[in-house]
Amino acid sequence: MINFCSNCGGKVHVSVPPMDNLPRHICGDCGQIHYQNPKVIVGTLPVFEGKVLLCQRAIEPRLGYWTLPAGFLENHETAFAGAKRETQEESGAEYNQSQLYRIYDIPRISQIYIMYIAQLTHATLDPGEESLSARLFEESEIPWDSLAFPIMNDILKDFFIDRQKGAFPVAEKVL
Repeated sequence: MINFCSNCGGKVHVSVPPMDNLPRHICGDCGQIHYQNPKVIVGTLPVFEGKVLLCQRAIEPRLGYWTLPAGFLENHETAFAGAKRETQEESGAEYNQSQLYRIYDIPRISQIYIMYIAQLTHATLDPGEESLSARLFEESEIPWDSLAFPIMNDILKDFFIDRQKGAFPVAEKVL
């Protein structure tokens, strides 16, 4: 909920602007429309010699739980560049090859995940401030009950199914 305009500081109200069909936050003083759009999360599913890289979160939410390296896309950043940045920041992992893998739309929480499969160049990891640990896991070792977010279950399950088939098709899924 927005109470005050970031443009002029005036009081904001919710109504449907002309030529629109959804309620928006509108400044009563300057008329600025404050759009609220979904958050875009970008990340990778890093792989090295058949193992998958997971990071143990050092921050809330879900402190101590495991996740794939991912985070919010920054302004003026491509999805690819953001995914690479997040992977480097959270795990210190380096890769020289990646491919778009999945786009997950989660309308109930207004999020969109853009995930890449990344082939790591080596197993050396150096977790950043946002990670307690970074580790490579065999499929049988994945800490399913300690994954940070439900979407991580979906991504990993899709990956292991696709790996058995020997193909990693780009796909969009609505969760």
